[in-house]
Amino acid sequence: MSDYTDLNGAPHSFGDAEAEREVRANDRGYVFHSWSAQAQIDPLPIAKGEGARFWDYAGKEYLDFSSQLVNLNLGHQHPALVQAIQDQAGRLATIQPAFANDVRGELAKRIVEHSFAGARSVFFTNGGAEAIEYAVRLARQSSGKRKILSRYRSYHGSTGTAITMTGEPRRWANDVIDGEVVHFFGPYAYRSAFWAETPEQEAERALAHLEQQIQLEGPGTIAAIVLETVTGTNGVLVPPPGYLPGVRELCDRYGILMICDEVMVGFGRIGEWFAYQAFDVTPDLVTFAKGVNSGYVPLGGVVISERIHDAFADRPFPGGLTYSGHPLACAAGVATFDVFEQEGIIERARDLGARVVEPRLAELAEKHPSVGEYRGRGLFWALELVVDRATREPLVPFNAAGEAAAPMGAVAAACKSAGLWPFAVANRLQIAPPLIVSEADLRRGLGIIDEALTVADGYCTGA
Repeated sequence: MSDYTDLNGAPHSFGDAEAEREVRANDRGYVFHSWSAQAQIDPLPIAKGEGARFWDYAGKEYLDFSSQLVNLNLGHQHPALVQAIQDQAGRLATIQPAFANDVRGELAKRIVEHSFAGARSVFFTNGGAEAIEYAVRLARQSSGKRKILSRYRSYHGSTGTAITMTGEPRRWANDVIDGEVVHFFGPYAYRSAFWAETPEQEAERALAHLEQQIQLEGPGTIAAIVLETVTGTNGVLVPPPGYLPGVRELCDRYGILMICDEVMVGFGRIGEWFAYQAFDVTPDLVTFAKGVNSGYVPLGGVVISERIHDAFADRPFPGGLTYSGHPLACAAGVATFDVFEQEGIIERARDLGARVVEPRLAELAEKHPSVGEYRGRGLFWALELVVDRATREPLVPFNAAGEAAAPMGAVAAACKSAGLWPFAVANRLQIAPPLIVSEADLRRGLGIIDEALTVADGYCTGA
């Protein structure tokens, strides 16, 4: 029995060094990788994925605790998603977006029905960055205003306006592509920019800061405020009580649209269909991608309120994409809704987060001096690692590279050596396994992290 099949459908067994060499040679010879110095990388060839695991060509197994790029909510090779794509390819592989299509319409209907009160329609894109671009375009075109406010410690994508809106170092080398984006500070109680002492105080002061920013920029110039409902790559920053409703109130008071970026946290990641549903807030536009079909075929989109939808009732919206609402991608999206409902995925993520992950992370924080704080919800958590709990000095400096980043590299290497693929970024281990992960695998992965944290402890200088 073979372990995996190659691109020609031929069976192979793990340990085929020639097959691995060919994959590696083609990658290094012809593939240009994102966010990388091309001569300094050596990507690991992957032969197979199944459920919450994947394997390299030597047969080493990894527990996927990052869901690839926090998109693989239903895991590798989910049979329902694979079958949906195969069935759709057999009956209608593609059709351009100007035609009505059954599976596209069905997915849009389900998304609207599971979204906010007043949601009206969906514009489909090919991924998250395009979803942000089109949400901003919808806001600007419908409001007649141009300025966009977004937060520091955010990531919204690598296309023009999306990378300008991004509030972290990946923006720096891309210049100012969209000159009408303004950044502000969001809440981050552990490293408060507002000297807050409680989560409630953090929310109050962050909202006061945002209101001052609105007033100084001019409310009549601002089309929208865009924020990740729960900040993703930049720290799993869960908004403190009252913050998101407070942003909504400011938007209403000053005539500004509210856009929730749910590309990473939508579709069950925190134990809700959409993360904003956990915080008693109704946005005007919502972006999504990743978990809508676990990335089996590229898909993203924007959920549009009735008011914004109606702004284009008698005038054309100036934008479109050849592959908007691609049938293969939408078929996997419809199947995703079926699986979520049949397998209780939302409830499962909520339960495992509260019953397994949170208490285990509390134990790790008590045990390991390198853990400054843990935070999260559902199956999305972060361990913030420090060298000194008293000063909260991070394990590695901000935007560390080279030798300065070595401590986090050592922690990540310890995870990989033990068979866990971590989501390691800056001074954090972020926890985002597929939502279908078994409880046994979830506990096993947290156990591997427990052992890896002894490496981080070795760098601690505080008491």
